[in-house]
Amino acid sequence: MFPEDNAQKHRLKSLLPAALHSTTMSEVTRVYAGRLAGMVVRGPETDVIGRVRDVVVNVRPAGHQSRVLGLVVEMTNKRRIFLPMLRIASIDPHEIMLVSGSVSLRAFQPRTGELTIMGDIIGAKVQVDDPDLPKIHAKPVEVADIEIERTRTRDWAISAVAVISERAKFGRRTEILIASWRHVHGITAAGVGISDAAAELLAEFEDMRPADVATALYELPESQRHSVASELDDERLADILQEMSEDRQAELLETLGIERAAEILEEMDPDDAADLLFELDDQKADVLLELMDPEESAPVRRLMSFSPDTVGALMTTEPLILDAQTTVAEALAHAANPDLPTSLASMVFVARPPTATPTGKFLGCVHLQKLLRVPPSTLVSAALDPELPPLYADDSQETAARYFATYNLVCGPVIDNDGHLLGAVAVDDLLDHLLPDDWRDTGIRPRGEEK
Repeated sequence: MFPEDNAQKHRLKSLLPAALHSTTMSEVTRVYAGRLAGMVVRGPETDVIGRVRDVVVNVRPAGHQSRVLGLVVEMTNKRRIFLPMLRIASIDPHEIMLVSGSVSLRAFQPRTGELTIMGDIIGAKVQVDDPDLPKIHAKPVEVADIEIERTRTRDWAISAVAVISERAKFGRRTEILIASWRHVHGITAAGVGISDAAAELLAEFEDMRPADVATALYELPESQRHSVASELDDERLADILQEMSEDRQAELLETLGIERAAEILEEMDPDDAADLLFELDDQKADVLLELMDPEESAPVRRLMSFSPDTVGALMTTEPLILDAQTTVAEALAHAANPDLPTSLASMVFVARPPTATPTGKFLGCVHLQKLLRVPPSTLVSAALDPELPPLYADDSQETAARYFATYNLVCGPVIDNDGHLLGAVAVDDLLDHLLPDDWRDTGIRPRGEEK
């Protein structure tokens, strides 16, 4: 069924000592990439998605963490797809379980700055300056395998490299040495032994804030800007687009294929996606909405139904919403989610089921600061602020500005006339619309005000 798996495994096992194959994967913290080759990938309902063929990584400059982006999975129909690491729920000795059975069926195509461990790195020659391995300093050694490790943020990163110091001679066993990744040289974002400006640029962007990357992109020549944007992964490009003015968003989106443009919109916050679609002609916007996943396009369509100068058009449909039986401890854990914007994390909204917008009866909200002052076992419904009024979807942007100034908030609830929570409006989204259209292009301090 998968003949190349056995060949790959036998090759690695012939080179590596048994210790390198005894990693306890039930802990889901550390494993050699060679162990993953050929493993079955399943959805939560035990349906087989396919088998692992490779591991995709992003090699960063010295001093920066090199991330594991995902797996190349070959489906039963021989189609190879990309599976992000964050989609993995657990790794067992013989299989990998996913968070959900829903996967993108788009054929895997490595982008600039992405390397595959099996295809690009294993077998390559590198140099090692690990102080614990002085005998191989300044000598070319061969990569036998790459160790990847799970970090505290649920990301995966390269932690170590197994290298072959020299091939076996006269019946001797091949010597395998383990070097810390930070002491391995000769592998860059462009591959092994070569240099590529675009790849290095993408690697440099990894640690930059999306807003700073957005600015840097527009300091590049147009052709290079479009090339780099096309190589960014969907989630990262979506984050960067959200930090651009709408006309620049539209420009970059036009350079992408229609299907990828729809996927980028799915990754964007619904309010930002709606703002961007408003900048496109109606026909193209309709096509993109049809191509989007219905669950992702539904909130975008709702936001586009509001007048652009109202609170309804500004709000996000994905604030932190909990039911009345949630404890303060649980609420604080939800607020600690690093994927939640800081403005939205400042306020917890409580509603009767369903808690997805539009919710059941809106019960009220409570500021994070207040939750920090009450016992963790308290029900969040007991900590609600009964005096704080809501905003309504048809309120003007000026009303929202007065609201935030009056109550010293950075986020507020938006309800309909029947008392259902529709979403929340954040002060950063309000400011984005109140400032001049080109404010993102001019930077924090316009010309003449630089420090």
